[in-house]
Parts: sequence; structure tokens; C-alpha cells
Amino acid sequence: MTVLVAYNESPQGEAAFAAAADEARRRSTSLTVLVLTPQPETSPVPAHLAGLVETAGAGVIVDIAFRSDKIDVADAILDHAERTDAEIIVIGSRKRSAVGKFLLGSTTQRVLLDAAVPVLVIKAAD
Repeated sequence: MTVLVAYNESPQGEAAFAAAADEARRRSTSLTVLVLTPQPETSPVPAHLAGLVETAGAGVIVDIAFRSDKIDVADAILDHAERTDAEIIVIGSRKRSAVGKFLLGSTTQRVLLDAAVPVLVIKAAD
């Protein structure tokens, strides 16, 4: 079992990472980071993420995976949660207008509705 965090380089992504690391420590389990921004296959772990991994704390094993640019973000999160046997999904969210939610849909909403495990949605501090 693992805690899965959907991560991108943003205040919401950093807040989600911090909450997921706390969950992993509390649950005494590993932390899987799914980087949502597609990366070249030969690319090392982005520096901003490497710095966050160091803050995860002693005893938290961190595994990093990268989303393929050929798959929808929500599908990537849900598929990875199933593949890694995640016990919880942690995602960051940003404020959107009602019209924006209606017209564009929402990755967060899809994950909340379709996930087979609990989902923790985190907003970044203002």
C-alpha cells in the first residue's frame, strides 16, 4: 500500500506533496509521487521535486513516476492509483469559477467521482 500524490510544480502541487508526506508518515507507508507534467524519458527528477523529496522525512520511502503525455491527467491518476495499490490519493486544487468548472470539466471532480479509494483534496495557502 502507498499514498499517491498527483504532483505538478505549483503552490497546489507543493501543498499536496506536503499533505501526502504527512499521510505517509501517519500511515507508516510509502509515498508515490505521480508527476503530472510530462518529462523526457531520460530526464532526471526535476530539481524542485528533488528538494521536496528531502522534506518527506526519515523513514518515508518515496517512489517517483511520470505521466505519459498520451494519457488524460485524471485517467493517469486513477490508473496509477490502481497499479500501485494506493490506499489514498492526494491532489492539489485551485479555485475556479462555476462557469469554468461547467465548461472545462475538472480533473479533481473526475478523480473524486471515479476513485476506488479515498481522495484528499488540498488547497494551497493564499
